[in-house]
Amino acid sequence: MPIEQQYFEDAIAIENYMAQMESNQKTSYSIYEKFELPEDPEFIDLLKEKQPKVLVITEDWCGDAMMNNAILRRIAEAANLEVRCVYRDQNPELMDQYLTNGGRSIPKYIFLSQEGEVLGHWGPRAPKIQEFVMEKRATLPEKDDPRYAINHETMIGEISDAFTWNTEFWQAVYEDLRKTFVEALS
Repeated sequence: MPIEQQYFEDAIAIENYMAQMESNQKTSYSIYEKFELPEDPEFIDLLKEKQPKVLVITEDWCGDAMMNNAILRRIAEAANLEVRCVYRDQNPELMDQYLTNGGRSIPKYIFLSQEGEVLGHWGPRAPKIQEFVMEKRATLPEKDDPRYAINHETMIGEISDAFTWNTEFWQAVYEDLRKTFVEALS
């Protein structure tokens, strides 16, 4: 049995994950409630036909997960997909198979066939979001600069605010997830 399938079987449903979040719960639910799934019957029909399972590597303190998981949940509900979550910090052996540029960036979505074969993966960010974050990071002083800590804290707040309210970002996440799902299922 593929290792990802074993993790999937032991993981918790995304609904339960969101219900027990200790950080970012209110904001994640707000995004979930406000995100309007685009009218996209071709995509939803593909998901309903193929029925991939999604294993999510996440942590509730993560701003990217706060936004992306809410959008993934909306897609999953529309297509009746099973999405289950594992915590990154409790599962380093799984996380280390899905590093981003050598780092344990989350969330990571692993698309599985009904038999548990890995079809593809996504995360942690859509390209438009990555560009925004990199632009923000470029404004930071060097780490040894005394202003770094306060500027970094301010930057994190600005990014989190954007994730919370910028519906264009939500749409960018949807579109990039859609693209990756379609590629994985074709």
